[in-house]
Amino acid sequence: MQFHPLYKRYFWQIFTFGIIWLFFGLTYVMLEYGILGQLTIYPATGNKYSPHNSIIMISSGSFLIGLVQGCVEVLWLKAYFKHKSFWIKILFKSIFYTLFVIVFLIALTLVYNSFLHKAPIFSSVVIGTLLVFMKKFSFWSIILYSGIILDISLFYSEIRDYLGENVMINYLGKYHKPKQETRIFMFLDMKSSTTIAESLGHKAYFELLKTYYADMTNAILETSGEVYQYVGDEIVVTWKEKPGVYKNNCIHCFRKISEAINKKRDKYIERFGLVPEFKAGYHIGMVTTGEIGVIKKDLIHTGDILNTSARIQAECNKFNSKVLISEALSEKLVEDHRFSCIKIDNLLLRGKNHHIQLYKVVFD
Repeated sequence: MQFHPLYKRYFWQIFTFGIIWLFFGLTYVMLEYGILGQLTIYPATGNKYSPHNSIIMISSGSFLIGLVQGCVEVLWLKAYFKHKSFWIKILFKSIFYTLFVIVFLIALTLVYNSFLHKAPIFSSVVIGTLLVFMKKFSFWSIILYSGIILDISLFYSEIRDYLGENVMINYLGKYHKPKQETRIFMFLDMKSSTTIAESLGHKAYFELLKTYYADMTNAILETSGEVYQYVGDEIVVTWKEKPGVYKNNCIHCFRKISEAINKKRDKYIERFGLVPEFKAGYHIGMVTTGEIGVIKKDLIHTGDILNTSARIQAECNKFNSKVLISEALSEKLVEDHRFSCIKIDNLLLRGKNHHIQLYKVVFD
């Protein structure tokens, strides 16, 4: 059994927030223990101190608040602020989460003091120790420390969106040395883009591309795809072999994109006076993947497969087809009632020295 790719993505995004908070929570516990040592009370407040209880409460509390922030961020605030600038997002989210942390810290302190004093959570002794704590600088220093963690986790989340889902992880060393791997590539190109750009003007055309690519997002995520490049009106999506051929994900990516655009055809006609159409070429093969660049690093795939994928896509107009795939990819696909593959004559693609068998994909 496999999780839906979109839910899996949400899980790891939320879990990352929890890990960030857990790391800084444990760091705080270690610093606290290094300062207090064998003391049994907090000098600033007179409240009881136990290293054992502290590490349990703070680490579990930190992880929990990270998960809560992750849920709120991934499932709500990210979409709400998606059209705002980077710094506006950080500012307003920081204020929102800081208020949340204050409430959470008060609740956590009540629970912790209730446990230490073995008294009801709203007893006078528990409330009293909380009020003493809140009047001290130590309480607000924790809020300041939490604010820093908030900004770090938000910054990580925003940068990850700018760079791509897997790029930051890959830059940790996975592709520091080039690796060979089998990948599927889809080159998807907008039809009549030059004519559209001339009729709309560059500003409206940019808005069209921005909307067009945004509406593809869920289809790519739901089929485990990775956006490799945006090249003007063309998007290059790639899959590792296993997730790409699993349930024919790579082919259904195009189908889902078509459905997403068609559902919003009225919006496109109202804003731009047209509904964008597109065509795609697919191929599978070995590529070399690795980091490149000095003053600006990038993660690139190199290999004949990319050129071949682009050439296959260029043949779509000739065969009046929305989707063309290579024989190598067709052999990897499983039987599927939602589409069929029609064999086309062997072709010598432009710039190639050998023939390649193409298949036309027709969706039922």
